[in-house]
Amino acid sequence: MTSDENDAGEPLDKLGENLVRIEELSQRLIGAISGKKPVNPSLEGPGQDLFMKAATAYVTEMMSNPSKLIEHQVGYWGKSLKHYMDAQQRLAHGSLEPPEDETPSDKRFSSPLWQTHPYFNFLKQQYMMNTEAVEHAVHDIDGLSPRDKKRVEYFTHQIMDMFSPSNFLGTNPEALARAVETDGESLVKGLENLVRDLEANEGDLLITLADKDAFKVGENIATTPGKVVFRNRMFELIQYAPVTETVHETPLILFPPWINKFYILDLKKQNSLIKWITEQGYTLFVVSWVNPDASYADVGLETYVEEGYLTAIEEVKKITGQEQVNAVGYCIAGTVLSLTLALLHKRKDKSVKSATLFTALTDFEDQGEFTVFLDDDFVDGIEEEVNKKGFLHSFFMSRTFSYMRSNDLVYGPAIRSYMMGEAPPAFDLLFWNGDSTNLPGRMTVEYLRWLFQQNRFAKGEIEILGEKLSIKDVRVPLCAIACETDHIAAWKPSYAGVRQMGSRSKTFILSQSGHIAGIVNPPSKKKYGHYTSEDWPKSADDWREASEFHEGSWWPRWEEWLSSRSGKQVPACEPGESGHPVLGDAPGTYVVADPNH
Repeated sequence: MTSDENDAGEPLDKLGENLVRIEELSQRLIGAISGKKPVNPSLEGPGQDLFMKAATAYVTEMMSNPSKLIEHQVGYWGKSLKHYMDAQQRLAHGSLEPPEDETPSDKRFSSPLWQTHPYFNFLKQQYMMNTEAVEHAVHDIDGLSPRDKKRVEYFTHQIMDMFSPSNFLGTNPEALARAVETDGESLVKGLENLVRDLEANEGDLLITLADKDAFKVGENIATTPGKVVFRNRMFELIQYAPVTETVHETPLILFPPWINKFYILDLKKQNSLIKWITEQGYTLFVVSWVNPDASYADVGLETYVEEGYLTAIEEVKKITGQEQVNAVGYCIAGTVLSLTLALLHKRKDKSVKSATLFTALTDFEDQGEFTVFLDDDFVDGIEEEVNKKGFLHSFFMSRTFSYMRSNDLVYGPAIRSYMMGEAPPAFDLLFWNGDSTNLPGRMTVEYLRWLFQQNRFAKGEIEILGEKLSIKDVRVPLCAIACETDHIAAWKPSYAGVRQMGSRSKTFILSQSGHIAGIVNPPSKKKYGHYTSEDWPKSADDWREASEFHEGSWWPRWEEWLSSRSGKQVPACEPGESGHPVLGDAPGTYVVADPNH
C-alpha cells in the first residue's frame, strides 16, 4: 500500500471506529432514557388553563378587532417575502453573499458563519423575524390579567429560545464544521457527554456545567481555616480561625441559603467573603445547613427558626461569652432571619444586636421573575411531589434556576457539550451551581404558600412558634444589600420590604450586577460599583434616582457600618479555646454529604 493510499484510508478507518462507538453509545442512551421515571406534568410546565386563556383572548380579539391581526400578519409576511426575494435575487446573479442583515446582535449567533454564509444567515434572519412576530403578537393580546400575560410571554419566549437554529446540529454551522474537522469525533464525544448526564440523573437531562473532578470541597475550594464547633440535625456551626491578634467583641454569625451550599462565600482566597471578614478582625461563625432527605419531611419554617437560627445564636453566645451577636442572612436565609428577628422582638429577646440582609425578600407582593412559577398549577404539583417523597429533589430547583437563564445555562452549555463534544470547563462558580441541595417537604410548601403566594409576613399574618409576626416587628439596626440585575431576589421588592421594617436605623445599598456576582464582589477586583442614599421614598425608582454612585465593592462600606456596631477590640480566640469541643475541620461534613446517593 502506498503512503497516499494509507493517508486516504486513515480518515475512513477513524470514521468507521466512530460509527461503532455511536452504536454502543446509542444502546446506553436507550437504556438511560428507558430508566426515566414519570414526572408530574405540573412540574414540567404551566397548566393547560393558561394556554386556554391565551387562546381564548387571542380568538376573541381576532373576532372583535381583525385589523390588528391583519396588521401583524401582513407585516410579518412582508418581511419574510422580502427576505426570501433578496436571497433569491443574489443567488440568481451568482452572488453567494447574504442579503443585508439588520437583525440585532445575539451571542447565540456569534460565529462569523452566521453572518457570511448565505444559508446560515438566511436561517438566522428568518428565525429572528419569526421570534419578533410571535412575541409582538403575544405582547399585543388584550383580555389577559397582567399576571397571566407575564406568564404567557415568559413561556412563549422559552419556546422560541428552544427553536433557535443554533440548537440543532443540521442548522448549526460551528457544530457541523467541528464534526467535519474531527471526522465525527466531536459528535461521538458529544453523545458520550449526553449519555453521561442522562445516566447520572436517572434518565432526566441536567447538563453538567463544570468539570466535577476539577474541584474538591475543602481542598481547592472552601479552604478558609476553621473548625466545626456544634452540630445538630439541621446544621453544623463553623467557627473560623482568627487572622488578627484582636477582634471585635461582638461575634458575627452568617446564615447562608439552604437552597445552595454556603461555600459560594468561600470559593477561593481571592474572592472569599468569609476569609475577608476574618481579615477585618471579626470572630466569624457560619452555618452549614444539612442537605435533607425524606426523613426531613416534617421540617418546616418553624424548625429552621427554632433548631437553626435560635440554636445557632445561643451556641455562639455560649462559645464567645457575649450576650449579643450580629447576624447576616443571604437570600432565603435573610427572609427567615427577618422572621427570627420579628420573633425575638415579640419575646423581648435582644440577642441580635444588628442584622445584615443579602438579596433577601420579605415583601412578596412583587415576585419578580419567579411570578411565572408561583401559580397553583406549579405549586400544586410541587406540593404533590413533596407529599409523596418527603422532600423536593435538588433536580427541580436546579432546572428552574437554569431555565430562568436558559440560553446561558441550558442551550449554550448543551451545544458545547453535546454538539461540539467539549468537556465541561473547570469553573468553580459553575461547580458550586451544580452542587445543589434538596428542600424539606413541609418547609417548601410553607415557603411557597405562606410567603410567596399569601405574603403573610408583610401582611402581619404569619404565625411562628406561637407568635403572630409582622414585617414591622423587625426592629434591630439593619443594613440591606440588593443587586441591580438580580433575577432571583429583585432589588425593588427587596427595598420595599426593608422600607416597611420597624427599625429606626436602616441602610440600603444597591450593588451592580446580579444575585451572586453582586454579592461576591471583593474590593481587589475593582469591578462592580454600588449606590447609596439616606432617604427612604416609597418608590424604589425614586430611591435609585436620588442615590449616589460609588466605584468599587460595597464590602468596605458595609464593614464600616458593621464595625460601629461590633464593640471594642478584644484578644482573638482560636476555635476550641473556650472549652467548647471541636467536632472537626471546616468545611465540615454536611456540605459534602449527598443524600441522593
